[in-house]
Amino acid sequence: MRPASCHRFRLTAACLLGLALTLPAGQSASADSRPPLPAMGPSLRKTVAFPTAEKIGTIIIRKQEKALYLVTGKGEALRYRISVGRDGFGWTGTVEVGSKTEWPAWRPPKEMRARRPELPEMVPSGPYNPLGARALYLLRDGRDTLYRIHGTNDPSGVGFDGTSGCFRLTNTDVIDLFRRVPVGTKVVVQ
Repeated sequence: MRPASCHRFRLTAACLLGLALTLPAGQSASADSRPPLPAMGPSLRKTVAFPTAEKIGTIIIRKQEKALYLVTGKGEALRYRISVGRDGFGWTGTVEVGSKTEWPAWRPPKEMRARRPELPEMVPSGPYNPLGARALYLLRDGRDTLYRIHGTNDPSGVGFDGTSGCFRLTNTDVIDLFRRVPVGTKVVVQ
């Protein structure tokens, strides 16, 4: 994450955690006490020429380009601008979409919580979740990789090396991709 994005994330997470800790058990925050709903962000999607031997419907992620391509036809793809893993968190290989969730809950992996102990054990699903509006869960050989293709509530955080290995799109674009991609979709990370 860029410093400003990281600061906003920490501030949002701290506000949410603080709000949750200050409410009596069983009581939820009123609409007036919550921060405003995050913006869905612009669409950074574009149809482009894309020669590939992969089948229609395959996702190809080119980390160096910070781009996710969805093959849509012979020699054509939808290109989405994404954020990718920062130094030390990049990976390559072939995986598949194992499941999909609308407004996912987020449970930071134990390795992430060891690096950043201020993170909560879980952020509930909804519009304030750092995974954004949708998440596609990536599996390798039927096992969860702990990596996701997901949205973000901070659209300015797209297009950078800033994640812990996940691939981040604007909420607008992840909703579009979510509709187009079924469970079982092949994902090639280059």
